[in-house]
Amino acid sequence: MEGAIKVGCRFMSTYPIFPGIEIENYFLKRAKEVDAVYVQMEDEIAALACVLGAVWTGKKGMTVTSGPGFSLMMEHIGLACMLEVPCVIVEVQRLGPSEGNYEIPAQSDIMQGRWGSHGDYEIIAVAPSNPQEMFDYTVKAFNLAEKYRVPVMVMVDEIVGKMEEEVEIGEEIEVEERFYYKGEKEKYLPYQYDEEKLIPPMVDIGKGYRFHVTGLTHDERGYPVMNEKCQEKCVRRLVDKIRKKSDEIIEVKEENLQNEVVVITYGSNVKLVESLPNVGKFILKTLWPFPEERVKEISKKAKKLLVVERNYGQIFHEVKRCNYGKAEVKLFSLLERKEEELLQEV
Repeated sequence: MEGAIKVGCRFMSTYPIFPGIEIENYFLKRAKEVDAVYVQMEDEIAALACVLGAVWTGKKGMTVTSGPGFSLMMEHIGLACMLEVPCVIVEVQRLGPSEGNYEIPAQSDIMQGRWGSHGDYEIIAVAPSNPQEMFDYTVKAFNLAEKYRVPVMVMVDEIVGKMEEEVEIGEEIEVEERFYYKGEKEKYLPYQYDEEKLIPPMVDIGKGYRFHVTGLTHDERGYPVMNEKCQEKCVRRLVDKIRKKSDEIIEVKEENLQNEVVVITYGSNVKLVESLPNVGKFILKTLWPFPEERVKEISKKAKKLLVVERNYGQIFHEVKRCNYGKAEVKLFSLLERKEEELLQEV
């Protein structure tokens, strides 16, 4: 949470849930010290709605949840994408489905993070692997949210969420400032954008602007227009502003990819994979957008792509989709196999 505070987040709204509650409690503890606001709502639906409202009044806002709460937030994740609200959702994953088991770490919500809401849209999701990266990638999440006006998800599991290590915070960090409208108030259109940048400027809705937004397909004024032409113009841009900039957004770590076996992983599994000898390592720091072009290239040279994750195959299916070579793509699920078996597998 120090990363969120350092980058200027001053609003959090949540409904308490394990195993993410420790993060919420930390923000609550620090809120008075940094003049921040913490609101506990009646459920996760309302929690994310509060964040969206706070952002439109000039705040940087976030929420924290886990699987069951994440499911409840999906309607407002879609709304955040349509309204183009820059916000951050920290999702500390637990076993599911339904209430599942919050005492066992899992990475079972990866696909939900990308495809959970309905319709066509794009989001960004990052996957820290240790406490230092929790700080660094929380900062990065807020910066990406502001730059692309999109909800950004920090996808972790209980292992990373409860890991304790020394973290270097530093005095200076890079902060992406909000893209604000600077023209005459009478001429402001909430969704008027530059064709190159594809990002409309924001305003603080409490400062006298004529303002209308809706989750319906809308024009530059923010007014609903129910026809195919407006739908194409409105939603196509929501997709393109991420897809066309994916090379700028995607971050991976590569090592020894010339080896016949390449291990692909993310999050808390990274420490386990880093100890493996004589294999290539492809570490996903950004989960969404997925680095499909790079995986296609790797699949043409490697003999085996081994995907290590704590589920029954989610990123695994993405890797299979991007296998344009003759590589064998295999899942090593840490839910059903022991960590020590991984060395035998490679």
